[in-house]
Amino acid sequence: MKLTAEISMYPFNENYLDPIKWFIDRVDSYNNIERVTNAMATQVCGEYADVMSMLAIEMQAAHEKWGKAVFVCKFIGGELNLSHSE
Repeated sequence: MKLTAEISMYPFNENYLDPIKWFIDRVDSYNNIERVTNAMATQVCGEYADVMSMLAIEMQAAHEKWGKAVFVCKFIGGELNLSHSE
């Protein structure tokens, strides 16, 4: 089953862009997960287990490296066209 998720990261860090860019780069290392980022959030799509595993691994890694951060995630079962725009 496919899963589409939207993730926003809010680091408790004055230099908040570095942790966000670091997190996005880490997400990009997963060849089996499609990623699109805009000014508000990062959207990912892939197999359900792959997306959830990636999020667990990378959110933990972000907390370990950067300290406190809030992650806001929205999930929809199924595959959405991440390149769609109106």
